[in-house]
Amino acid sequence: MTGPLLDSPVVSTQWLADHLGADKLVVLDATVLPFTQPSGKPGFLSGHESYVINGHLPGAVFADVIEELSDTSGRFPFTRPSREQFEAAAGALGIDNETTVVVYDAVIGQWAARTWWLFRAFGYDRVAVLDGGLTAWTAEGRETDVGHVEPAAATFTATERPELWVDADGIDAILRGEAPGALVCGTAPKEFSGEAGRGHIAGSLSVPAARLVDRETNTLLPVDRLRSLFPAEGRVVTYCNGGIAAAADALALVLAGHTDVALYDGSLNEWAGEGRELVTAG
Repeated sequence: MTGPLLDSPVVSTQWLADHLGADKLVVLDATVLPFTQPSGKPGFLSGHESYVINGHLPGAVFADVIEELSDTSGRFPFTRPSREQFEAAAGALGIDNETTVVVYDAVIGQWAARTWWLFRAFGYDRVAVLDGGLTAWTAEGRETDVGHVEPAAATFTATERPELWVDADGIDAILRGEAPGALVCGTAPKEFSGEAGRGHIAGSLSVPAARLVDRETNTLLPVDRLRSLFPAEGRVVTYCNGGIAAAADALALVLAGHTDVALYDGSLNEWAGEGRELVTAG
């Protein structure tokens, strides 16, 4: 038995409402919440407490992007997990290779997109992001639950797709013209310019993750508008500070019809950390 069929990497709140409770459907809450550290630098907190106390979609299982869906031994936060780590994490969430997964967050969808990208990169396409996330769901007056939902463990087998990832050497090859690819940066405009951040890799197009969604509804912009934000064709490599906003760009690109999309997992955390050249403007 398999879960409900998906025909898009994004599903509407109505689609999910129609399918809630279906066999082999797992809904994940992948919320991570930002905060400001005493040093003034940004930090991130698990959204589990908010999931338990403030509520979540009925039956939703909490997916811990910080601890379980990242390699915590990696050099940088949110380093992608190994195949073995991901298999264990997915199985612990009650997901096997016949499960349909819908993932959302309580922000603008970037954490849901990161979770979707991880499944995609580990060879599993029966996953979609809930358009508008928890914000859209609650704005429509739909039911939520509180408390923790404990999933029944399952066995998940991953098949790696290494072509969906790019490392620093791969970016260098693009910059030297030795490999195809257009670079898209998902950081906020002031971070991209260097006014309030590190700047960007030379030749990058700025497509901030926050500009992919409608400010009123929190849902993604229409496909034709998304398509207008990105290169018209060819291979596209997305990045940001740590591979999260980049996943939102990757989701939008796939939704807009791009078939050759990769993500630079180390992003600026790695690029700047290794002293590689960045561009500032403005």
